[in-house]
Amino acid sequence: MIQDEIPVPARILQWRCIESKVESKRLHYGRFAASPFRKGQANTVGVAMRRALPGEVEGAGITYAKFKNVIHEYSTLIGVRESIHDILINSEEIVFRSDSYETQTAYISVTGPRNVTAEDTLLPDPVRVIDASQHTATVTKATPSDIESRIGKDRGYRMQNSRESKNGEFFVDAVFTPVRNANYSVHSFEDDNEVREILFIEIWTNGGLTPKEALYEASRNLIDLFIPFLHMEGKELIDGTDDEYESNGKDFPSTPISVNIGEMAKKLTYRHTSIDQLELPARAYNCLKEVNVHTVSDPLNYSQDDLGKIKNLGKKSVEQIVKALKEHFAIQLPREKFPIN
Repeated sequence: MIQDEIPVPARILQWRCIESKVESKRLHYGRFAASPFRKGQANTVGVAMRRALPGEVEGAGITYAKFKNVIHEYSTLIGVRESIHDILINSEEIVFRSDSYETQTAYISVTGPRNVTAEDTLLPDPVRVIDASQHTATVTKATPSDIESRIGKDRGYRMQNSRESKNGEFFVDAVFTPVRNANYSVHSFEDDNEVREILFIEIWTNGGLTPKEALYEASRNLIDLFIPFLHMEGKELIDGTDDEYESNGKDFPSTPISVNIGEMAKKLTYRHTSIDQLELPARAYNCLKEVNVHTVSDPLNYSQDDLGKIKNLGKKSVEQIVKALKEHFAIQLPREKFPIN
């Protein structure tokens, strides 16, 4: 357990993890404090974070499973104690961490008698299991058992239509969110005769992400949701008026703006958008992470030639990055940097 004093700085808003503990592989807890807020602001942020943590944080889970010689989910496999339905329920609860947005295929191929756990799942490189001891099935006889599954990455929950499952192929109700629970509380204090507030946020995760990682991702995704509101018409912002205010005869404060609003909004968007959105293959993604390229704005500091000099990043991976930037964000990365005069 880690405990620190709660920071109460005079003016600059700061945050800190004041408690962190791992109760088990699938239960992590973190408590965070942020201050000082003006009166009412802490509750505004707390409500937003309370909703964003379970709904906007990404995780990985099984979305599909395939069995041989099976008709429906209440069928049984020879030599296996659990029904197909029970095995699917157990599979839903397995916690994964995936570094790829591409659907990954995993396999279980065992011969009993034995207890089958998550450790028996053959996983591709971008995916790892959090708790290898999670139970999947019990094979009671010396018979082979084979299961093919698909692991996807998304937010929240995904309900599947059971009618689409047939011929031994089953679409699983996926539980993606790594956040089990989130709470917040607000406490007031006086600072220079003004009422200030401290926001406390508590986060429980399943180990797919740490509470600190979940807090970061929820915050980043909240920012992404508000970015479009910066894309207002430049004329409206520069003139400081719009049709509604003009028609009502009301004054609207005018502030001269000399910057290009569209360009500013784009830069802000890139700065707060993770490279996860590029949907890169694992090799290219991991190489960028190694050189601290975390947002879409980071690779803009590189030319194509610069990217080729990154360790383990081959020509094909560079082409994939360039293509992803162009397709997702209409960014054309130059082949080489222009000399600065």
